[in-house]
Amino acid sequence: MSTVFTKIIDGDIPGRFVWADDVCVAFSTIAPITDGHVLVVPREEVAQLTDAPDELVAHLSVVAKTVGAAQQAAWGAPRAALLVAGFEVAHLHLHVLPAWDESSLTFANARADVPGDELDAAAERLRTALRDAGHGAHVPAALGSAALAG
Repeated sequence: MSTVFTKIIDGDIPGRFVWADDVCVAFSTIAPITDGHVLVVPREEVAQLTDAPDELVAHLSVVAKTVGAAQQAAWGAPRAALLVAGFEVAHLHLHVLPAWDESSLTFANARADVPGDELDAAAERLRTALRDAGHGAHVPAALGSAALAG
């Protein structure tokens, strides 16, 4: 059975995509801890980090680093944070978010009431920062699409 993330990647459920390549995608979470919080998710369904092949973990880490640098540029954050938990969905995903201090890095701070237009604006801000950093080939052409940019 497909995970909710596979359904988002396949377009069965809408997503706010900021990155897409042959191996993974990154899209906004609907419950961000900070503005710009995204999930880096492999296209392949892998249940958890420790089940993933090393090459996949390496690729996800490089994408998370790239997205994190764009988040720092877009929001002026001193750090990009990376969280790997995976209890809510059994499909490996890396939480990448702009961060100002360690005390805010808790899922207890996730906001489930962020209006869609604010999520859209944050995704577009990140997409712009990724393009500005030279990663336009991996920025999907439009929100809601996991297709590769062309």
